Amino acid sequence: MHKIFGKKSKSKDNLADYTQNSTQNDLPRPAAETNSVPETNGTSKQQPPVVQKNDTPPQPPRPKLVFHCQQAHGSPTGIISGFTNVKELYQKIADCYDMPVSEILFCTLNTHKVDMSRLLGGQIGLEDFIFAHVRGQPKECEVTKSEDALGLTITDNGAGYAFIKRIKENSIMDKCPLVSLGDHIEKIDGKSLVGCRHFEVAKMLKEIQKGTTFTIRVVEPMKSGFSFVEQKQSKKGSSNIGSGKQTLRLRSTGPATVEDVDDSSNLAIDKINGLLESFMGINDTELAQQIWDMGNKLDNPSDFAMAIDKSEIKDFGFADDFVFDLWGAISDAKSGRLNKSDVKDFSEQF
Repeated sequence: MHKIFGKKSKSKDNLADYTQNSTQNDLPRPAAETNSVPETNGTSKQQPPVVQKNDTPPQPPRPKLVFHCQQAHGSPTGIISGFTNVKELYQKIADCYDMPVSEILFCTLNTHKVDMSRLLGGQIGLEDFIFAHVRGQPKECEVTKSEDALGLTITDNGAGYAFIKRIKENSIMDKCPLVSLGDHIEKIDGKSLVGCRHFEVAKMLKEIQKGTTFTIRVVEPMKSGFSFVEQKQSKKGSSNIGSGKQTLRLRSTGPATVEDVDDSSNLAIDKINGLLESFMGINDTELAQQIWDMGNKLDNPSDFAMAIDKSEIKDFGFADDFVFDLWGAISDAKSGRLNKSDVKDFSEQF
């Protein structure tokens, strides 16, 4: 038999494999899934993929709110942002100046002076300049409680420091030359009050028996020259951010929000704050705001009292008569009966 070069005879095994593969290749393959519809002539026509339309336009990114700050006794201007409550704001300022946050006693808005009417509370105007007042000289003195009331109004910075907001004229504390507005009340008879809320400090002072002599230790804000003040330059633009007609609302829980200035709400909050001073000797704009927000949604004093009992405000231990007075202020504000002449300073009660 002649050999034919370039060709090999198939063995039985190879022939079987070849036959099997050929058979499989000849089988019809399933058609790929397509979006097709039959036409009148029996053929199918390929349809383009369906694209779902979103009628909602994309939301523009929220502007990043930026605030300028300085240390009240003098410092370069710092820039802070990204905070949602007072504690975070203090931490941002501390980080900006590379100092412990415990050094900050309180902050004022648009003035480096110890001006208690400009205290930073639960709201910041979008163009407000923040001044941080830091710990200065400690002072200690003995006080004899010769009258029922010492004549103090206490507030706190929301971050662990209670300090003096008002001193009643001709009161016991007014006659103490070492105690001044803005002083942080650090100790009473050696007991540390760092971390206490204003109402706790006020209660402790109120419970001191008449005729008792006690020692009070306070820390004043640092006082120094103010040679580093830099005037903030206004930025041109038509955006609402920085227009002065909106504020950043800070909350103890939840995110901060930008809100329009509401004069009627401000009157109600001032009135409630005055009641807090009158009955409890404390000043707390954030607490007053919280009380207003709660009462503004309700229709009667019974629901208001129940809402307080179910909230964290119950820890203040408001008496029933005081709750009724709070509702009176809320009701007057909601009906438009409240005006600036109704919001006045109240006498301190401890």
